Amino acid sequence: MWGVAGLGGLAYTVIGRMCRQPVYKPQFEDWLFHTAWPFLAYAMLAMSAFAALSHTHDALFGVGGAVLLLLFIGIPNAWSNVAYQVLVNIANAHRDWSRDDRE
Repeated sequence: MWGVAGLGGLAYTVIGRMCRQPVYKPQFEDWLFHTAWPFLAYAMLAMSAFAALSHTHDALFGVGGAVLLLLFIGIPNAWSNVAYQVLVNIANAHRDWSRDDRE
């Protein structure tokens, strides 16, 4: 089951989710935390599924490492989303509200 999750995550990462959005040009940290690190984590997950056939105990350490890496990747990604919502969307909403007051 975790092999399917790993291969699915690899496919999702390779498709280039960040390349499809036109609003923001990704910087190095964005490529690192949205593409490179998840690719590595999902590759670890997929490889550990194949290793589980002969080395089950060691493969579970690979699963744990991949899941821990995905957790640590998710923390800055979540922080970036919160910062975007607060700094950009709320600022735009306040700007729109102030225009309504002038009219």
